[in-house]
Amino acid sequence: MLKVGLTGGIGAGKSEVSRLLVECGAVLIDADRIAREVVAPGTPGLAAVADAFGPQVLAADGSLDRPRLGAVVFADPERLAVLNAIVHPLVGARARELEEAAAEDAVVVHDVPLLTENGLAPLYDLVIVVDARPETQLDRLVRLRGMTEEDARARMAAQATREQRLEIADIVIDNDVPLDRLRERVREVWTRLAGRAHTAPAGGRE
Repeated sequence: MLKVGLTGGIGAGKSEVSRLLVECGAVLIDADRIAREVVAPGTPGLAAVADAFGPQVLAADGSLDRPRLGAVVFADPERLAVLNAIVHPLVGARARELEEAAAEDAVVVHDVPLLTENGLAPLYDLVIVVDARPETQLDRLVRLRGMTEEDARARMAAQATREQRLEIADIVIDNDVPLDRLRERVREVWTRLAGRAHTAPAGGRE
């Protein structure tokens, strides 16, 4: 098994790269998706969040009111740390379950938006960074996601810098290119990953 960390700045196109890797045969473990699952209605995770932050962070249907919770934690580092202490262990445990269920020769891609910020690179055999110029990121966020330029710049500024991400990269995928070029590059990378998966020792870097 080859454990790959996949990351990139907001608007860099990481989701498209993960989709293309799945087309090639990768097993995808999406940290954001798991983070939503572990606080779904009826879960111990949601109960713990409600205990920590009060019933005001719940919507009328009993689900997590993400905008309201976000307004609480992102303005207060201590409250954010409380939330992370609840959610991160649950996400980690679920990710390990999914990884253990994969085949021995699988390429397991962990899509982790904050891989750089949280110092997680050592957990993976390889780290892939999806890279795009800041101008490209800004354009995609405004044009495709409907953000205001101010909001888009603020989201970008809250993440690691482009240089910090590139420092931890074993493989860089340039996404300032047309989709056909991106698909070609991902296939090149997949060939390398699949080869490593069949030769890498179990449970660690080569």
